[in-house]
Amino acid sequence: MNIRAGRLKKKMNRYAASFTSSLEFDKRIFEADVDCNIAHCTMLAAEGIIEQEDADKIINSLDELKKAGIEALDLDPSVEDIHMAVESYVTQKIGDVAGFMHTAKSRNDQVATDLRLVLVREIEEIEHDILKFIDNILKMAEIHTETVMVGYTHLQHAQPTTFAHHLLAYANALKRDYERLKDAYNRVNMNPLGSAAMTTTSFNINRELTTELLGFHGLMKNSIDAVSSRDFAAETVFCLCMLASTLSKICEELINWSSYEFGILEISDEFSSTSSIMPQKKNPDLAEITRAKTAVLYGELMTVMTILKALPHSYNRDLQEITPHLWNAVDTSKSMVNIVNKMLFTIKIDKNRLKDLATSNFSTATELADVIVREKNVPFRVAHKIVGRMVMHALENDITPGEIGSKFLDKIAQDLIGENLDLKDEIIQKALDPYENILMRKTVGGPSPDTVKSAIAELNAFLDKEQS
Repeated sequence: MNIRAGRLKKKMNRYAASFTSSLEFDKRIFEADVDCNIAHCTMLAAEGIIEQEDADKIINSLDELKKAGIEALDLDPSVEDIHMAVESYVTQKIGDVAGFMHTAKSRNDQVATDLRLVLVREIEEIEHDILKFIDNILKMAEIHTETVMVGYTHLQHAQPTTFAHHLLAYANALKRDYERLKDAYNRVNMNPLGSAAMTTTSFNINRELTTELLGFHGLMKNSIDAVSSRDFAAETVFCLCMLASTLSKICEELINWSSYEFGILEISDEFSSTSSIMPQKKNPDLAEITRAKTAVLYGELMTVMTILKALPHSYNRDLQEITPHLWNAVDTSKSMVNIVNKMLFTIKIDKNRLKDLATSNFSTATELADVIVREKNVPFRVAHKIVGRMVMHALENDITPGEIGSKFLDKIAQDLIGENLDLKDEIIQKALDPYENILMRKTVGGPSPDTVKSAIAELNAFLDKEQS
């Protein structure tokens, strides 16, 4: 079948045909294209636009093609795209009757429909993977509600927390990634079919019926917008970029924490490599590659946005070039989610090292300042200065937090405010104890074991709701 024969005298140059062909990445939408044609022909027959007998012939041929698979198609670049390949197949099977399948339909609305059908399924898979990842994180967190560790700001020791509390930071970030994707899903799941080339059709079609047959949640209300919009692709890729950013953060911490200098955890051998020359090495290659692939997704987003920039309404062939970048972003993010999930779930935690780091570098200093405010009614900024000076002198004289007492603190207070604080040693030591710090932080979102358990329960309820 040659659709050029009516308007054009010559065949397309074979290099031009290859250059403009979308067949390679159209393979992804093969089944969606068949489903789209079946739904469209079903509607045409139901509305009396084509004979039911002709529709049955077309639909039976399409069903046979779907069972046979894409291998049954002639995928020569001269066919241009998957839509023409499918139509050519049906024509070879049933003759000119196949031409009715394109009644009141353009490749413009067809490709937009196909893309949305496939992307809906892809998003559902990624959403499922994210929920599974969150579930695994919660299972890990339940084990570590009392595993003391130091938290970091500026990659410097900040305040004591628990490993469970830190894991919940991952879980909540992934929850937002899921919610963003779910929100984008609502805009992807809209039916453009029936918009035809750009102004719908004079045939009395039933767009509500094709919407129902294809499982869309709604239909697009403007035909120009329906065939030319690809913001749904850009929005999806953006959501995947944010997901990749979360995964990259997790990988960055696994890389740092598995180093000898941190010594907090060990990544499983299954997700590590060794050196070709240094036999002692255990390298976090999977985490590094995942971190790098985040940049790949950012690049795909910039490509999609640049293609969309300043395109006039309605359909332009430029839109074809968005598709491979969309699918690459989808595939890359899917593999990243699954790899990081498995990698994080198999790490080994060194609880003793975590506790040592939490107790060795005055991460509890904030609580001591708070105690001074509570016990002595000293302004926080004054307490901050006293404790800051105390830490400086302790570090200069190799004094550990466990060795700080009332006399040492009073000497600092005398120098700065001219009076003693007269805090009892046990009050000072309790303030400087990492675990006591954690127990006292019961505010919603904090690290106390009970607070974290409540947060886990809340997230589990969220999972139950989304997975039901």
